[in-house]
Order: sequence, then C-alpha cells, then structure tokens
Amino acid sequence: MDIHYIGERLIPGQLGNVCVILAFVAALFSAVTYLISANKFTKSEPDAVAWKMMARVSFRLHSLAVIGIVVTLFYMLQGHLFEYEYVWHHSNSAMRMRYILSCFWEGQEGSFLLWTFWHVVIGTILIKTSKEWEAPVMTTVSAVQVFLTSMLLGVYLFDYKIGSNPFTILLRQHPDFANIPLFQNPDYLAKLDGRGLNPLLQNYWMTIHPPTLFLGFALTLVPFAYGIAGLWTKRFQEWQKPALPWAFIGMAVLGTGILMGGAWAYEALSFGGFWAWDPVENSSLVPWLTLVGAAHVMLIHKHKGQSLFTTFFLTFTTFILVLYSTFLTRSGILGETSVHAFTDLGMSGQLLLYLFFFVILAVVLLIVNRKHFPKVAEEEAVWSREFWIFLGSLVLLIASFHIMFNTSMPVWNKLFKLKMAPPTDAIGFYNSWQIPFAILLTFLLATGQYFNYKNSDIRAVVKKVLISFILSLVLAVVIALLMGISKAFYVVLLWSSLFCICANANYWLFVLSGKVKKAGASIAHIGFGLVLLGALLSTSRKEFISHNNSDKDIEALKLSNGRNNILLQVGDTLQMGDYFVTYTGKHKLGANIYFDVEYYKKQPDGKLKYDFTLKPIVQINAQMGNVAEPDTRHFLQKDIYTHVTYADYETLDEKKQEGNEYGTSKSFTMAVGDTISSSNSLIVLEGFNTKVDKNKYHLGDSVLAVEAHFKLFDINKKIYIANPVYVINHNQVEPIEAEVPELGLKMNFWKITPETGKIDISLAEKNVNKPDFIVMEAIVFPCINILWMGCVIMVIGTGLAIWQRVKKLRIKD
Repeated sequence: MDIHYIGERLIPGQLGNVCVILAFVAALFSAVTYLISANKFTKSEPDAVAWKMMARVSFRLHSLAVIGIVVTLFYMLQGHLFEYEYVWHHSNSAMRMRYILSCFWEGQEGSFLLWTFWHVVIGTILIKTSKEWEAPVMTTVSAVQVFLTSMLLGVYLFDYKIGSNPFTILLRQHPDFANIPLFQNPDYLAKLDGRGLNPLLQNYWMTIHPPTLFLGFALTLVPFAYGIAGLWTKRFQEWQKPALPWAFIGMAVLGTGILMGGAWAYEALSFGGFWAWDPVENSSLVPWLTLVGAAHVMLIHKHKGQSLFTTFFLTFTTFILVLYSTFLTRSGILGETSVHAFTDLGMSGQLLLYLFFFVILAVVLLIVNRKHFPKVAEEEAVWSREFWIFLGSLVLLIASFHIMFNTSMPVWNKLFKLKMAPPTDAIGFYNSWQIPFAILLTFLLATGQYFNYKNSDIRAVVKKVLISFILSLVLAVVIALLMGISKAFYVVLLWSSLFCICANANYWLFVLSGKVKKAGASIAHIGFGLVLLGALLSTSRKEFISHNNSDKDIEALKLSNGRNNILLQVGDTLQMGDYFVTYTGKHKLGANIYFDVEYYKKQPDGKLKYDFTLKPIVQINAQMGNVAEPDTRHFLQKDIYTHVTYADYETLDEKKQEGNEYGTSKSFTMAVGDTISSSNSLIVLEGFNTKVDKNKYHLGDSVLAVEAHFKLFDINKKIYIANPVYVINHNQVEPIEAEVPELGLKMNFWKITPETGKIDISLAEKNVNKPDFIVMEAIVFPCINILWMGCVIMVIGTGLAIWQRVKKLRIKD
C-alpha cells in the first residue's frame, strides 16, 4: 500500500539533481571542446577559435549549474528540509544560522561541492587572463571538474554506484532508516528533527577554515594545468611565467588554511595544542611543502633556465598529493587512525580512478617529452642562489616523503597484507624526524638570499651573514639557559630559527635598505622562523599546572586519565602553579555548559587578589557524545589553557527537577560523641533513649525499641535534630528512619553492639545534595604568541611577494 506523505518538499531535490547532471554534462562537453580547440590551435586550423568559444559557453553553463547546486543545498539546509538524508544528517532545527555554512561542507558531498565551486571561480579567472594558454589549460581544469561533479551524480552504472547525490536520497528511502515505524506515518515530518552538526565543528573556525583550505587545494590545479599545457604544446619553459604567481598564491592560501586549522585546534579542541600530526593534518601539510618547493624551483628556472624536470616533478607531485590526500581522507582507510577522516561512501574506486588518471597523464607526458627538454650548458655553482634554493626544495621533498609514507601506513597494510602499527606517540615520532629537516631548512633560508644567481663570492656572503650568525648563537644560548632547554636538537633548532630571523631581517634592513615592497620573501622567511621558534618554545616548555592535591576520593577522578588534572569542588580554593583557583559554579546556555573558574594571585600580605576568570565549556550532545571546549587566557608572554576533563553536567535546576530521589546510602559505625559529615552538614551522635514513646511510633508493648539522638549542624551552624529508631519485633529488625527534609537527609539505625556501645547507621542524601565538582586540566604555553605573530608575518610576506611578481608580470606584458 502506497503512503501519501504530507509536507514533503521534493521540488528542491529535483532542481538540485538537474543541476548536478547539467554540471557534469557541461564540464564533460567543455573538456572535449577545449581539447579539440587546443589541438586545432597547434595545427593553426581556422575553426580553433569557434571551438574555444563553444568550450567557454559550456564552462559557463557548468559554472551556473554548480552555483545552482550550491544555492539549492543552502536553501534545503536553511529551510530544514529533513526529508533529505543529507540535511537530516548534518543539521537540526536548533542549529544557529552561522553554523549552516558548517553543515554545508561537513559531509563528503558538500566538501566536494565546495572544491568544485572554487574551481569554477578559478576557471572563470583563467578564461579572462590566460590568453593563448586558455585552451590547453582549461582542458585540464574542465577534466578535473568532470571527475569532481561525478562524485555528486549518485547514479548506477550496472551494479556500481557513481557518486553520492545529496538531492536524491530521501531519509525514508535510506537503507538504514527505511523500515523504522516513523515512516509508516504519512505526517512523519511533523515529528522529525535533524541529527545535528558534530559538536566539534560548532565553532566559527569551521566557517572559515574549510573554505580557505579547499581554495588552497583548488589553486594547486593551476600550476599543474599550466605544466600539462607546457608539455602538451612543447612550450617547456614558457608555461612557468604565468604559473609562477598562481603557485605563490596557492602557497599563501593553502598555508593560511593550514594555520587556521592549527588555530582552530588550539582554540576549540581539547587535545592541548595546535598540531598533533594527525593523518588528515599531515595530508594537507605535505602538498603545501611540495608546493613551496615547486614555487621556489620555478624561480631557479626563471633566472637561469635550470632544474626544468624538477619544476615539472614538484608541480605535478603537489596536485597528485592533493588527490592522494583526498583518497586517504575520504575512502575510509584512515578511519582507525584519524578522528578527522570521512567515512567511506563507496567512492573509493572513483577516487582511485581520479588519482590514477592524472598520475598517468603527467607521467606519460613527462616520458614522451623528456628527450625534448632543452639542454642546459652548465650546472649550478655551489655558491649560487639557485643551488641553495634547489637544496631547500630537496629538503622539503624528503620531509614530505617521510610524512606521507608513515601517514599511508594503513594503505601499505592493505596493499601488502602487512600489520604495521602507526606510532603510538605520533607527536614524538614525527618531531624526532622532522626537526632535523626544519634545522636544515632554516639554515638555508637564513643564507640563501645572500647568494647571487649563477655565482657568488663565498667570502662576501660569509661576511654579510657573520653578525647574524653570532647574534643568533648568543641569543640561542641565553634563551636555552633561561628556559631550561637542554635537548640537543631543540637547542640547534632554536639557534637555526633565530639565525633565519636575524639573517632575513638583516637582509631586509641593510641589503634592501628597508624597502617593504621588495622584501616579501625576507618577511615571509622571518615569519616562518618565528613560527618554528614559537612552536619550539611553547611545546618544549609547556607546563601542566593542574595537579590533584585534593584529599577527596571521588570516583570521577579516575576518569581524568593522568596526573595532570585538578579536582575542584564548588567553593574550593586550591593552588595551581602561581595561582589559586576557585570553582564558583556553572550555568547552561543552549547546549553549552559553562564552568566558572576564578584565578587569584597571592599578594605580599598573604591575601588573595582576583585576577581573571576562565569559562571552559562542555557541549552536551546526546547523539554524538559530549565535547569539551577549552578556554584560554592570553598574556603577552604566555597562554593559560584550560579544559574540563570530567564534571557533573547537571545544573542545579535540573537536579531539583529530579524530585526527592535519594542516592545510594552509606554505612557508618558510631559511638556517643562521634561525628560524621554529609555534603552539607556535620552529624553528631548525642546519645540514646531507651524509653521510647511507643504510641508515637505505633509500636506494641512487646517490641524492643531504642532511639538514637543526633544533632546536625549546617554550614550556617543552624541545628537540626534526627531521631532514628532501632526496633526489634518478633526477633526481626524493623528500623524506623528519620528524615531531615531541610538538609535532604535520611538516617536508619539498624544495629547496636552492647559490648562496645557502638551502633551502625546508614545515611542517604538526595541527589540534589551531591557536591558540584569538576576535574580540570590546565597548561601554560610560554611564548605561544611568537608562533601566532609568525603566522601573520609569513602570510603578509608571501602576499607582498605575490603582489610584486604579479606587478612585474603585468609590466612585462
């Protein structure tokens, strides 16, 4: 029997699906017509222009279709069309509007669409600016769009599904939900709400980090497309002139996206740092490293015409690594080694086809054209700038290979039936290998600009860098002694980072006479040195100031997983490092619980003076699990970073709503005069009364009864009385409990030992009486602002370098 569902909005899905098909077909037609146009241009055939115009129209139609997909998906998310599985899976009706963007690209389909959209923007710019390179370059761009839009098709070719379409999968038709009783109700939408966004992603960084990162990924396509066009048209050297600015733009944007990810991790995630060498982090870092190498090798070729094969190799490797990273993060193969990887949507075969198509294309073109590469009469001199740039690019390539080889451990295991385990301490493992590469690179960055192209007088170079060399060495020794840095590699990295900063500052101020416009490279290198310096100082000298010095035995403390936690009951004031901290309570705002921790400093007179308050957060999410978000106090010379590792998440109002339920009772053995404590009072056994008023308790004359007399003192020293009764009726113990409603306590007197005069009682408290507490971790990151300052300076310097190169290109044109 067919069910006629009420309120389903199917037209947006149908429109989105039409746009997906149109985008795929138009991209395919654009790729084919650009291919024909490029071939006709090489043969000087008269209709080449007509084919190019047709290709342009096709790409613009493709662009409109992609924009239609984007607009439709945004409409569905904003309108809470939960009948669609994608909308239900990634949003809910309580979602704040600023997170709708995050919902858009949280899923695989949305992130592919974001990547496709950026290619549309880049392709539109290339059509306007690439001139005679348009047809061969746009052939590659359009071909990439064919593969990307195929990821959204969601159609079957025989038994194989091609792509996943967010517009055609209704929730009631999804295999995981099709048979649930909800969908037997025609009006199921009235009772349906979305699953919601992963709480880790409910942060403003999620709205700016992924678009920047994916724009960086998209920009790696442009040098690749120019390189393919150069091989295809036998213009082996000319392609680098238009590709060089794009390489530097991609380097700047992708680097900024990676740095944003580090800032997001530091600010919003609770692993205690800005970089964890997670496989997905590695997968974005490695293409950036090779892109930096490619851009700098292009400079060598620009000035001397050498390293042509290396330029092609690094340019192609960068784009291929982006595709390989896409396979790693979206095939599900990293599911057990990374918390960031997507789950497998059955597109592994497509992703591999996408990867191998462009690998084979690049390799075949290189092999076919290798013998036609122009011969270089002379090799680079050792004391030339191009040799040192080449050496730096080689260091980046080797460092990239090491990272990607170990990140790909699950791939090697699957391919070769191995059982290699990833490093248990990923941070320590990668640091131990990558620090030597960082040392080599910073020394090269310090000295490279002092060399001339073609050849240099080494004595003149040494003379120019000597002051920076000595100054950085002295500073490194002083800082190492002051901060207690003793590991050899750390000390050398400290020195090399300072040398990089000092030498490039010296080059800018004295060789370039302080001219900012010409100093883009020097400023970017200074920023890079500061990033490494800040990372070294902040991570090598970070200090856990949270240590459990409480004598309270709370079972939750066992969940804190280590010594570096402090347990704070509400109202407690405990020392933590140079501070005294007080947990003052919590409040709930939406899905977030804010825990208020006040920090005090001890004054010379011994009194505590209030300094600041931190409010670490826990996002409550019943479906995906609660997520802690840190709060950080920023100082010029350090950060104090805190997050809650365990807490009682119920607020006082929620506890009151639980009613008068009592928790598990505790047993005590007491003699007259003994004192025990509850969470809100002291309880003293004053004595016994053997002349119990049996009528009061409705007891028979033959019943034996003894009444215990307790005094209870609350925190305001107000006195309450409790008289539990021990009763033996026909040899059965039938105690009569005493309740103190004002304190939420009840007591049972259930055993007496005449020989010792001691009694056994049980004490139960209402749940609302439970002491509010948190288990918290606090870390001091010294000199962390050096790292963030370096990030900003590096981006500014790269931007200046890009602006200068684009300006020179326009002047030459």
